[in-house]
Amino acid sequence: MVNIPRSEYPRPQFVRESYINLNGEWDFEFDFGVSGKARKMYEPEAEFTKKIVVPFCPESELSGIGYKDFMNAVWYRRKVDLTKGEGRTLLHFEACDYETTVWVNGVEFPAHIGGYTGFVLDITKAVKDGENLIVVNAVDRLLPGTQPRGKQSEEYFSHGCDYTRTTGIWQTVWIEQVADTYISNSKIRTADLSGIINCDVYVAGDICDTELQLTAYYDGEEVGTAVADVMCNTVNLSMALNEAHLWEVGNGRLYDLKYELVKGGKVVDTAKGYFGLRTVSLNNNAICINGKVVFQRLVLDQGFYPDGIYTAPTDESLVKDIELSLAAGFNGARLHQKVFEQRFLYHCDRLGYIVWGEYGNWGTNHTDPYSLGQFAPQWLEEIDRDYSHPSIVGWCPFNETWDMFGRQQCDDVLKNIYLITKAADNTRPCIDTSGNYHVMTDIYDIHEYEQDVEKFTAMMAENDLAAGKIHEPHPHRQSYGGQPYFVSEYGGTWWAPGEAGWGYGQTPKTEDEAVERICGLTKAILDCDQCCAYCYTQLTNIEQEQNGIYYYDRTMKFSEENFAKIREAFAAPAAIESK
Repeated sequence: MVNIPRSEYPRPQFVRESYINLNGEWDFEFDFGVSGKARKMYEPEAEFTKKIVVPFCPESELSGIGYKDFMNAVWYRRKVDLTKGEGRTLLHFEACDYETTVWVNGVEFPAHIGGYTGFVLDITKAVKDGENLIVVNAVDRLLPGTQPRGKQSEEYFSHGCDYTRTTGIWQTVWIEQVADTYISNSKIRTADLSGIINCDVYVAGDICDTELQLTAYYDGEEVGTAVADVMCNTVNLSMALNEAHLWEVGNGRLYDLKYELVKGGKVVDTAKGYFGLRTVSLNNNAICINGKVVFQRLVLDQGFYPDGIYTAPTDESLVKDIELSLAAGFNGARLHQKVFEQRFLYHCDRLGYIVWGEYGNWGTNHTDPYSLGQFAPQWLEEIDRDYSHPSIVGWCPFNETWDMFGRQQCDDVLKNIYLITKAADNTRPCIDTSGNYHVMTDIYDIHEYEQDVEKFTAMMAENDLAAGKIHEPHPHRQSYGGQPYFVSEYGGTWWAPGEAGWGYGQTPKTEDEAVERICGLTKAILDCDQCCAYCYTQLTNIEQEQNGIYYYDRTMKFSEENFAKIREAFAAPAAIESK
């Protein structure tokens, strides 16, 4: 697979040895009028005039298309040789924006709605021995208020903090062949820091006379086992580990986990995964990991790339972004207005890099029943997919929901999504909507882009959580309820010498002035013993937005001396850690 782009296994938490990566060249066609289905583009004789490199979106240069205008719909086609076998054939799409319909050998499968989370189709009934034809139609009408778009621009040009759009397939497409009875998913959570985990394992197919066996390893040594008869399609097991190695910030200690499904005395399915032993809790206005206060030094990471747009050009690019963040003094990130791929979260897990799971809610009318009906299942798909990642320390379904669609109805939506989130996962805190306007939330966060260091320092000095007094940019819209206090967006200092663009506030006159401002704003938060976390905007420049710590191509923006000052400021001790 060395010549296949993004050839690495796409799902590191649940790995089967045999799979077929379908990245690479596909036939491609635009469908501006969304008439392709009527024209039967799914039939073998349909005309496709272009080629595209999957998994890169057609807007990107890496796709070989590089078309930046709106595309209401696109079509893909590829032939793949398969042996039908005795079990099931599963076709996986890690992400395709937005409404995706698939045909295999002319057989149509139910559409998936949502551009950020993946889906899997059991295509067994359509597969034949030898050559098989896969056709994909992605409809992506990016109209205001109709679908979650994140930071994809609703206008022709990128502008402000909205950037180039992504249409169609933008993550790996792959096939795996499994037995008729197989493990479809698992969720793992820490029950006890002394070394007990709880596992929910989902089994598909006929479960008669079936047993599930789990074996845990640490550094190659067996440290725990669990066995259960499969009495229903969800199997609940607890496992006591012989050795407790805690997953910590900066030290991603991971256990390996082997799954075996035994039916009639024969192993019919085997997979390998991993997990981390850690807890997240809130105590005394702080966020704790494994019961200890950890100040979260986060950076806003939006996951855009100059050549791949939403898609990292290589797996190494994902690792590099984490390394760039760590080099600048951060210990984690807000993964902002986008669901990041599973490979990225795997690297966060192994490197001990903390992140918040968020969704690209912008573009959704938060008071419209149709929009909410689409948003809720998409958000739950993300929680279900990423539940077991130790690096994810919190959920945040919405960002800056403002009043543009009406306040009261939006309040109900935020409350209901918060409650849905907590029902799906009560092991992590949830922020209902980052920045504004809070309705029901575990952590009270604000966005404050004041650029004057003296004024910003005075704002942070206002905080007295015990007295219920905080700095709040929108006191007429939301009120503090005693939660831990998080400055989840600040800075955004616009420094781009000789370049036009966009950023927060007035651009500094010199690099030294920019560095002084960044360091001063950060110190004001760290010195405030009422603040449990910060998130600086942002890791890199993105297109016209010029407020990154690095340039868009990930090269250094500041001199070596000034970068050292910035790193020292971001990594400095926080007052809340010594309370």
